[in-house]
Amino acid sequence: MENLYTREQLKALYDQGEDAVITFIQSLLDHIFHLEQIVKSQDRRITALEEQLKKNSRNSDKPPSSDGLKRQITNSRTKSSRQSGGQKGHDGHTLKMVSEPDQIRKHGVDECSYCHRSLQDTDVIEYKKRQVFDIPLLKLEVTEHQAEVRKCCRCGTVNTAEFPTGVVQSVQYGPRIKSFSVYLMQYQLIPSERTTELLEDIFSQPISEGTLYNWNRAAYQALENTEADIKQHLIQSPVTHFDETGTFCQNKLNWLHVISNSRLTYYAIHPKRGKKAMDAINVLPHYKGNAVHDFWSSYLPYECNHVICNAHLIRELTALSEMHHQKWSSQMTELLLTIKKRVEQRCSRENSLTIRTLQQFEKEYDKLVRHGLRLHPIRDKKNQKRGRQKQTKATNLLMRLKQYRSSILAFMYDFRIPFTNNLAERDLRMVKVKQKISGTFRSREGASFFCRIRGFISTIKKNNLNVLESISQTFLGTSTSLGLRD
Repeated sequence: MENLYTREQLKALYDQGEDAVITFIQSLLDHIFHLEQIVKSQDRRITALEEQLKKNSRNSDKPPSSDGLKRQITNSRTKSSRQSGGQKGHDGHTLKMVSEPDQIRKHGVDECSYCHRSLQDTDVIEYKKRQVFDIPLLKLEVTEHQAEVRKCCRCGTVNTAEFPTGVVQSVQYGPRIKSFSVYLMQYQLIPSERTTELLEDIFSQPISEGTLYNWNRAAYQALENTEADIKQHLIQSPVTHFDETGTFCQNKLNWLHVISNSRLTYYAIHPKRGKKAMDAINVLPHYKGNAVHDFWSSYLPYECNHVICNAHLIRELTALSEMHHQKWSSQMTELLLTIKKRVEQRCSRENSLTIRTLQQFEKEYDKLVRHGLRLHPIRDKKNQKRGRQKQTKATNLLMRLKQYRSSILAFMYDFRIPFTNNLAERDLRMVKVKQKISGTFRSREGASFFCRIRGFISTIKKNNLNVLESISQTFLGTSTSLGLRD
C-alpha cells in the first residue's frame, strides 16, 4: 500500500476477477480509515498543544509569574489630560518638622567669618533649625531587675519581692526580641539561619537557631486557645472563604488549606487536598453559611450555601473566547462584570438590587446559557458502558453555568458576598513565596508552627492591631483581645 500501483498492475489485478478487486479495495479502505484515525489523533494533540501555548494567567489558573516576557500588562485606567504627579490641592506627605525632637544638638560659631573677631562673649541672636529623621543605634537593652529582700524584725521571716511576670531566670531574653524573631521567620519568611545572621548584624548579639526554635515552639503552644477561637468564629461567620495550595513538607507534596474572612485567618496543612483533609480540619462539616470557593468538587457535598468564585469563571470564559472564538463566552464575561459594577454602585446606598433589575440580569444570563448550549449541545451516551459521556470544555462550562446559577450570581442577591475568592488567594499567596524563595517545610512540626503563628499574625493585621506587641503578649502569658464577633 505504500507505493502507487502502475496501470499494468491494476489491470492485472482486474483480470484476477471480482473477489481480488473487492479484497484489494477493502484493504485500501481499511488503510485509509487507519490513516484518518491517525490524522484525527494528531489534530487533537496539536489543538491541545496550541491551547497549552495560549494559556496564561488571564485565561487559566496559571500564576502571572509563568507568563514570562510575553506577559500582557493590562491597565483599566483611562488616560486623562492631567499631568503626572501631585495635583493642585493635594496635601502631600513630605517630612515636616516636629515641635519636640528627641534630641537637640547645638552648633556654635566661634569667630566672625569676615573680620575673624572672637564671638565667644557675644549673645546668640537666634537659632536656625534643621531636623534629621533617622534610625537610632540599635542594640539590646539590658534591664536588671532587683527584688528587695527584707527580714521581719518581729518574727524573723525573710521576705522577697516578686519579679515581674515572665522574669524567671537570672539571665534571659525579653518578649520583644522573641516576638521580633518569630515575626521575621513566620511572617517575613526569613529562614532560621538568615534570621540569626540578621539579629547579630543589627543587635550585635549572636542567637542560635536552637533558641529561635524554642521561641517559635513557645509561641505555638501559647496560641492554641486563640487558634481555637478563630476557628470557631469562622464556623459561625456568615461569609467564609476556602482555598488550598500545594506545598512540600518533608519532601512530599502536601496541601496548605486556608479558611478566612475579612477579619480572621486560619491555616492547616494536610497530606490530602479533598474531602479527607476538609473533614480532618473540621470546619466545613459544621459550616452553614456562605462558603466562597473556586468550584473544587470536594467542597460541594457539604451542606452550606456554596458561592462560586467569578474570577476563576471569567478566566475559563476568556479561554473559550481567545482560543475557540466563542462569542457567547465574551458576552457572559461582560454581563458578569456589568452586574458587579451595578452592585458596587448600589451597595453604598441600598441593601439590594431591585426585583426588576434582578429579573433582567437573570433573563440575560439564561439567554446566553441557552444560546451556548445550542452551539454545544450535550452529547448522548454512545457505545460507552461505564461512566459519563465525555463533553467538550464549552459544554461542561455551560452545564455548570446552568446548574449553579444561584451560586455564581450569589453576590448579586446578597451584598455581603464578594464577587471573587481573592481574599483567600491573597492569604495563600505568601505561602508560595515561602516555597519558592525561603524553602519548604523540613518537618511536620515546623509546618504546624507556621500555620498557627501566621494565622494569628494575619488576624492581628486584619484587625489593625500592633503585630509585635500582640506576639509579645503571648510570651507574657496574656492573650491579645481580638474583639471577635460574627
